[in-house]
Amino acid sequence: MSQTNTPHFLLAHKLAGYFAKLPQVEAIALGGSQTSGSPDATSDIDLYVYTRGAEIPLSVRQSILAQSGGASTANLGLTYWGPGDEWVDAATGIEVDLVYFDADWMQQQINRVILDHQPSLGYTTCFWHTCRHSQSLHDPQGWFASLQTLSQQPYPEPLRTNIITYNHPVLRQIIPSYFNQIEKAVNRQDLVSLNHRLAALFTSYFDILFAVNRLLHPGEKRLLHFARSRCRKLPVDFDSDMEQVMTASARPQTDLLLHLTRLLDHLDALLEAEKFM
Repeated sequence: MSQTNTPHFLLAHKLAGYFAKLPQVEAIALGGSQTSGSPDATSDIDLYVYTRGAEIPLSVRQSILAQSGGASTANLGLTYWGPGDEWVDAATGIEVDLVYFDADWMQQQINRVILDHQPSLGYTTCFWHTCRHSQSLHDPQGWFASLQTLSQQPYPEPLRTNIITYNHPVLRQIIPSYFNQIEKAVNRQDLVSLNHRLAALFTSYFDILFAVNRLLHPGEKRLLHFARSRCRKLPVDFDSDMEQVMTASARPQTDLLLHLTRLLDHLDALLEAEKFM
């Protein structure tokens, strides 16, 4: 958990105090690297504001930013990846990433994974991870505490099976698989398409790998570090296969497909050892 005397936590707590006064705010939580134990010099504040019944008007959010001390630069009212605001705090230089979630929607995301065991095409357990590792800053009705209690449940075996069963065919088994699309991109020397499909392949690859290890998916950052440090079961030659695929992806005339085949063969061998194949 975060240290309560750090500049990041003090700023997060101050901002939470402003948002806590709003009637539509159900809960506020601090997440990201500040609560996962892996902040660095570039880390920002990931503040999650859960609302119910109504969104917070942009004018109110602008007022809160001004009351908090202002920003050296700001982008408010962002909607590209869901509603959010980002700014750099004027006094501290800390970047603030403020995300607004509908409380009922988040409850549904947690329920569909933990209770209904529904997989996604990559990132299946990310919101579960977010909820489990967030630090509550405001929760007057106890809703977020209840959600976190649910998030402490053990990893359901049906979910583990469903994630692997759903994501594995798209790697290279079906006609529109990522591998087949990458092969076409290599033949066309289409670097943009190649990188797009390779990124998608890794999305499902890591969803499978974390499911094998009964680990919640931490999101798109530091995946190699997370896998190396947390996964008890890794495919053979995991590090070298990853390095060779990444290196070859910049030069598709090299043996990218060969290295990618080895990477996926080694994942299949792990799945076979775990009785999934």
